[in-house]
Amino acid sequence: MAVEHPTTQTAQAPSGDQSRIHDIGYRGYDGPRLGRAYARRSLYSQSLRGAYGLGRSAKSKVLPMLLFAVICVPAAIMVAVAVATKAHELPVSYSRYAIIMQAVISLYVASQAPQSVSRDLRFKTVPLYFSRPIETADYVLAKFAALTSALFILTGAPLLVLYIGALLSKMDFAHQTKEFGQGMVSVALLSLLFAGIGLVIAAVTPRRGFGIAAVIAVMTISYGAVSTLQAIADARGNTDAVPWIGLFSPVTLIDGVQSALLGGTSSFPAGVGPSTGEGFVYLAVVLGLIAACYGLLVRRYKKVSL
Repeated sequence: MAVEHPTTQTAQAPSGDQSRIHDIGYRGYDGPRLGRAYARRSLYSQSLRGAYGLGRSAKSKVLPMLLFAVICVPAAIMVAVAVATKAHELPVSYSRYAIIMQAVISLYVASQAPQSVSRDLRFKTVPLYFSRPIETADYVLAKFAALTSALFILTGAPLLVLYIGALLSKMDFAHQTKEFGQGMVSVALLSLLFAGIGLVIAAVTPRRGFGIAAVIAVMTISYGAVSTLQAIADARGNTDAVPWIGLFSPVTLIDGVQSALLGGTSSFPAGVGPSTGEGFVYLAVVLGLIAACYGLLVRRYKKVSL
């Protein structure tokens, strides 16, 4: 037979004098809406600052600042020698300097490209950006522009040191200004290409360590393989193939553009760089790769935002 259990009163409602209503000041925002452009500029500036460790811990500043010093010191030494010896030409052309220092530039890209995008992927903060009036293209454009600007500062600073040193040595102003402008165009193309490749590789994995290793591997292995194949082709007398092999590495692509179109000297075997016509092919490939990297990044982050 069922037994009825008496119900107990669980809680007594508080009396009126115990109730409190607190006005803690929440109110709607009625200020200006700054919109997508402001969000894009903010993301760009913060990413650019982060590329040199600004606004971050002291440990984050060590590597980018060290690499900045390493790439500028040889330029300062060249300037000191040119001033002391009263030379009429710099020992290295402006457009060639970045090719010589490509190992330092590749290391900078490998360290900063994952820092720019991998943490957002790892901590799943990318959808939070798109909850605001910012779209996938805005995010990609801001990150791409920030790393490109950081690389342009890194590669352009030693050229400025060389240019100032050349003027202090009283070298021909018109000639030095022309070569300085050609060098700045060269490093601008390098910055765009390296930033795009670095970001595409880093955006594949949320693990920063994997991203660093992958960027270094792509930059160094491609350059080593292309340089080896060029040396083999040159040793066998097939010099016509040397310029075309150079299309398969980011470093040799920039080398081909600067030697064919910007008045630089080539580091290809026996100095066999591309002709002017081949240089325009190199330039078209560089611009195509930059556009392809941007498109791949947009598609990648559209998937992440879903």
